[in-house]
Parts: sequence; C-alpha cells; structure tokens
Amino acid sequence: MKPFKIIIVEDVPLELKGTEGIIKNDIPEAEIIGTADSEFSYWRLIKQQLPDLVLLDLGLSGSTTVGVEICRQTKEQYPDVKILIFTGEILNEKLWVDVLDAGCDGIILKEGELLTRSDISSVMDGKRMVFNQPILEKIVDRFRKSVGNQMMRQEAIIDFEIDEYDERFLRHLALGYTKEQITNLRGMPFGVKSLEKRQNELVNKLFPNGNGGMSVNATRLVVKACELRIIDIDNLVADDA
Repeated sequence: MKPFKIIIVEDVPLELKGTEGIIKNDIPEAEIIGTADSEFSYWRLIKQQLPDLVLLDLGLSGSTTVGVEICRQTKEQYPDVKILIFTGEILNEKLWVDVLDAGCDGIILKEGELLTRSDISSVMDGKRMVFNQPILEKIVDRFRKSVGNQMMRQEAIIDFEIDEYDERFLRHLALGYTKEQITNLRGMPFGVKSLEKRQNELVNKLFPNGNGGMSVNATRLVVKACELRIIDIDNLVADDA
C-alpha cells in the first residue's frame, strides 16, 4: 500500500484515540493530517489540505444526518477523495442506505473485528462497497430472506396456477382499485362480470378448504395473496391505465 493522507472525523475522544491507535499501529502508510469533531472543523481541515481518505463517523454532536451530508458534499466537491464510514450506528439500516446513496466507498460498523488493515487497503485500491463482518452478516441475512420470498412467490404462482391476469387483478385490488377501474387498464381484456368470475375462481384456488365457514371478500383474498407471496408487496405499483 502506498503512503496516503487521512482525516479522521470523530467526536468521541476515547473512540478517536482508539482509531488513531489502530491506524498508527496497523497502517503505517497512513499519515493522519488532522482530526475533526464537528462539521465546521472538518470543512476547515479539508480546505487546508486535501486527504486521500476520510474516515468518517456518522454520529456527530448527537446528529446522525450530519455525517451523511459531509459524505455527500465531499463526494460532490472532491470526487477523488475516498470516504470510509466508521460508525457506531449499528442498528440504523436506513442511515446505511443514505450514506451509500451519498457515495461512500464502504461502511465499517464499530463491532466485531472493527477496522482492519485489509479494509483500508481495499478502499485505497479502489474497491467499492467495503464492509466488515458485522454489516456483511446483516446484508447476507437480508439477501437470504429476499431470495426466499422470491422462491415462495414462484412456487405459489405455479402451485395455484396463477396467470398474468390473476396477478394484475390481485395487485390492483390491493392498491384499492375497483373492478370497473381494473377493466380500464391497458391490456386487460375483461369486463366486470368476467372479473367477478375470476375472483370466485381465485377464492377456490387460494382457499381450497374454505375459510372456516366464512365468506371470502376481496380484502381477505388480497391478504391471502400477500401471505402466499403471490403479490410482491415490495413492488406494489399500478400498471398504466
């Protein structure tokens, strides 16, 4: 790894001391040209001397959004500066998404193995999406659940013989469309009576053993379709009219 300059943004003195220790002991190629404990001190530093890497904590002065804005503005003004997030925000997944959208080069959570030489080396070598083990475990868990849901949906569509029009019909019922409105969708070749017949057929498919003696209305049918993943609730959007 070639020598490079780094700015550390951290407002907790004890954590700053620990981070400086990691860098000085494990990453001798890094020259710490300054540390900042606030947005103001950070911008003053970076205007004095441009770093190759910013090691950025997201929580500054009790705010989690300041770090995201620092990342976004730094990438806009200095696109060649690499930004590695080093944060204790271990449960705020929305914040991770925000800072990824802001252009950071990776996220290291302050748990588990913490910051390693390989993390820094990966970023300095130009690798994007550098994560440590704790955040990788969370990402992989979400990925597994997403794939599992997709497989459940595919299996349900096959098992219950759901065609394109069934899916569109159920999806628009879930969105609050009336049958009259659904008949006006582009490429929907059914009238209201045909949709009523299709609804009854779907009830028989999705409730083969009945519904405990209770009738199944459109709302109950949609809920069942969601439970079976026939409707993708993460992609619940209307078709063009």
